Amino acid sequence: MLDDTDRRILRQYQAEPGAPSVELAERAGVTPSTLARRLAAMREGGVLRGVRGVIHWPALGYDVEVSLRVTLDKTAPRAFDEFIAGARGVPEVIEIQTFLGSIDVRLAVIARDLGHYQSLYREKLLTLPHIADVEALMHVALVKSDETVPL
Repeated sequence: MLDDTDRRILRQYQAEPGAPSVELAERAGVTPSTLARRLAAMREGGVLRGVRGVIHWPALGYDVEVSLRVTLDKTAPRAFDEFIAGARGVPEVIEIQTFLGSIDVRLAVIARDLGHYQSLYREKLLTLPHIADVEALMHVALVKSDETVPL
């Protein structure tokens, strides 16, 4: 279990994961060696799963983001596995989530423009196996995006 020191460290780490360790340690009220040891233990324990770069897709020319809600034909025994394997092969699919309920899978898809999205939709996405129904939701604005957790 995490103690108060771990939580202080995680709060600072979440706020600025790229900060120098000496600075993180100071802000968390621990020594640099304690910070290093605690972060290593949290990585080993699966609390910290890595540090990643977050790319602003429009800066690279991807101005369209669409959420596809997909219902699969679940009469096929491997419908989920085969659909997900196919979706993983589409580079513009940046996120795949599965659900319980009437919607089985959600795909987050990026495209350069509407013409590019239309081509992707027709040539790659609609050809994925076992699709029974698809609902497309065009993203208009990102109101909140935050992966931090309250500590």
